[in-house]
Amino acid sequence: MAFDIEMIKKVYAALPAKVAAARKLAGKPLTLTEKILYAHLADSLPAKPYERGKSYVDFTPDRVAMQDATAQMALLQFMQAGRPKVAVPSTVHCDHLITAKDSSAKDLEVAIKSNQEVYDFLSSVSNKYGIGFWKPGAGIIHQVVLENYAFPGGMMIGTDSHTVNAGGLGMIAIGVGGADACDVMAGLPWELKMPKLIGIKLTGKMNGWTSAKDVILKVAGILTVKGGTDKIVEYFGEGAISLSCTGKGTICNMGAEIGATTSTFGYDESMERYLRATSRADVADAANAVKEHLTADPEVYANPSNYFDEVIEINLSELEPHLNGPFTPDKATPISKMKEEAAKNGWPTKIEVGLIGSCTNSSYEDISRAASLARQAVAKHLKTKAQFTITPGSEQVRYTIARDGFIDTFNKIGANVFANACGPCIGMWDRAGADKQEKNTIVHSFNRNFAKRADGNPNTHAFVGSPELVTALAIAGDLTFNPLKDKLINSDGDAVMLDAPTGDELPKKGFAVEDAGYQAPAANGQNVEVKVSPSSNRLHLLEPFKPWEGADLTDLKLLIKAKGKCTTDHISMAGPWLKYRGHLDNISNNMLIGAVNAFNDKTDSVKNQLTDVYESVPKVQRQYKAKGIGSIVVGDENYGEGSSREHAAMEPRHLGVRAVLVKSFARIHETNLKKQGMLALTFANKDDYNKIQEDDAIDIIGLKNFSPGIPLTLVLHHTNGGKEEIKVNHSYNTSQIEWFKAGGALNIIRANVKL
Repeated sequence: MAFDIEMIKKVYAALPAKVAAARKLAGKPLTLTEKILYAHLADSLPAKPYERGKSYVDFTPDRVAMQDATAQMALLQFMQAGRPKVAVPSTVHCDHLITAKDSSAKDLEVAIKSNQEVYDFLSSVSNKYGIGFWKPGAGIIHQVVLENYAFPGGMMIGTDSHTVNAGGLGMIAIGVGGADACDVMAGLPWELKMPKLIGIKLTGKMNGWTSAKDVILKVAGILTVKGGTDKIVEYFGEGAISLSCTGKGTICNMGAEIGATTSTFGYDESMERYLRATSRADVADAANAVKEHLTADPEVYANPSNYFDEVIEINLSELEPHLNGPFTPDKATPISKMKEEAAKNGWPTKIEVGLIGSCTNSSYEDISRAASLARQAVAKHLKTKAQFTITPGSEQVRYTIARDGFIDTFNKIGANVFANACGPCIGMWDRAGADKQEKNTIVHSFNRNFAKRADGNPNTHAFVGSPELVTALAIAGDLTFNPLKDKLINSDGDAVMLDAPTGDELPKKGFAVEDAGYQAPAANGQNVEVKVSPSSNRLHLLEPFKPWEGADLTDLKLLIKAKGKCTTDHISMAGPWLKYRGHLDNISNNMLIGAVNAFNDKTDSVKNQLTDVYESVPKVQRQYKAKGIGSIVVGDENYGEGSSREHAAMEPRHLGVRAVLVKSFARIHETNLKKQGMLALTFANKDDYNKIQEDDAIDIIGLKNFSPGIPLTLVLHHTNGGKEEIKVNHSYNTSQIEWFKAGGALNIIRANVKL
């Protein structure tokens, strides 16, 4: 029986009436996205339909998922909310703190020993508050959610940007910060701006070397890293139906890389097959009873331009395998063009490492198709010219592929199997030699490839591809190798070609596992004690942020004017810093150390206006804080793209930054700043970015009349005695302005939650 089956049945029981009412309100057929959103409204239906891209709406998600790195801060916040138990089904997954270095067993052993304090905290707090706990080694959060919790037509939030993976099972699943998760676990509504809708029609059917990964790599090339911001992507068409459920998950997973709020697919037979294969026949039966409501109305897909804000069409029969990168996931190159592009851009063509797996591509189907190439390599006397690693997505997948002989096959070509964890995908990779910072190329089936992300080396050129293409490239050792037409010379001196990969959507013998790694919470957690040592450098109980003083902010120092791409990795790096995710003060020592200073083109080097000396960003900010001086951070386009990590908002807040002013924000980061009581502002005129000078003192005027839709004024005081005023915009609604005034949303929750 599935987890939380009664909750799922309750959702389905109410779905037909809610969809009918929403359709009547809209006066037109509905997309799948609209059906799910309107079915999860916190309040009764409005008098008229919500306006896409403008209306803020309160929702009631069905569940919450948290990974161990973000769960620490989310649960530290929840502990302040005054609730005895979570209000909705919630889970914690220990997948981010395991460093990939030697082998799965050894790496897991080291992780458990080094992170025992954090794991004990997460286990005990989960036990106390009724949260399901998935132990280290159980698997990556998104794969485990797909296997156990996702269900068609449901709505969930998760404290990781790739929560969107669950769209592969027809959910609206959205990545959020821990404060949002805290709201929902405390039983409060969750707010989202009503998203615009992108419809992507898939025609034809994939063949040969093309995989589901190539769909989203193609889409990323079309929409770029910000083309999906404040939008939900809904896939449909005969091509969508032809994809496996886990293939759909891969596409939805990387929707985070186009900035999309989430992506989803309508319920179909592939989802039913996957539900039954993962021991959830009860969910499949319940879904079948309401399946007409788990996809868009027929008129929508027949005439998509009438119902979506934007429509894209991709013919899967003509789609070519892609490699995206380096340094950004939206630089899309068909494999036939890679030789030309590599030469033009001076990319290193020797591949040092090929890595497959991660939350994006670690399904049984993915691994089986890669294994078919490994078998060919053995049979055709080929050896891998690059290092080759596999990261299974869950213990269930690992156990099943071991049973079916895939791991033995990989071992024959010298592969290394890492633990069932995020590992290199999030920078938890102790890669030998990375500290030398040599220029090199790796290929992987992960989702992100920002500079330094995988191994900390800014000169590692990381390219994203499907597991099968990555496997072929690892065998060839050459970025320009095109397996569709190129031959390889084997150990006998013969020229051989790799045949197109093959694999099974689901295991013929079914999935199997001895210990999936799940720990159920106590039936009554009242007497469970959550221990946090006062001397710990990994965990620290939170103290509430101070409320707004009630006056305009004056004489703010410019901390940094960030130039170009500034992701949450640049604002709050992962890798070795993950160990401090439960200790706000300690992790704040990584604040903005990856951002490029526009005035000297250096990272972690900003001018201290108190001393005129260039120092580390957090070091300078701590000096400002010690003297009670506020500051402002200025940024470029799509500031805060990437991971959902709210630490990128909490660290500046903790150290005394009062506002972040940018050309544009990524959705999750803007929300995280608002939740923590920060001012998230955008230039009314983007060219005003150039007016910000290194030694400026800055006033923010108009806060006493802070209102929705009313711009604020910035006064720039230059050191030459000059003064300029510029207008800045904001997207705060009335409730969000109250977050600012209270010093953060959590302060309001604490004051208002009644037991």
